[in-house]
Amino acid sequence: MKHNSYFEGRVQSLALSERDGPATVGAIEPGDYSFSTSSEERMTIVAGSMRVRLPGEGWREYAAGETFVVPPKASFDIEARTDVAYVCRYR
Repeated sequence: MKHNSYFEGRVQSLALSERDGPATVGAIEPGDYSFSTSSEERMTIVAGSMRVRLPGEGWREYAAGETFVVPPKASFDIEARTDVAYVCRYR
C-alpha cells in the first residue's frame, strides 16, 4: 500500500488496487487546492462536503454520497471548509 501526501500533509491518501483499476482513499483538511490529472478521475465524497470547479465549469458543491468526474490531462480546483473524506478511482 502506498501513502501519498500533498500540500504539506493537508491532503493525504492511501493507494489500492480494485478489480477495475487503481484507486485511492483519502482525507482533505480545510483549504483551497488545485490538482492536475493524468487519467480520468472519478471522485466520490464519503464524508463532509466541498466546492469543486471542473474544467470549463463553474463552482459546484458536492456532499457525501456524490461523485464527480474529471477528464484526463485536466486541472480542477477544490475549496474544502471542513474535513472531507473521499474515494478516487482512476480509469
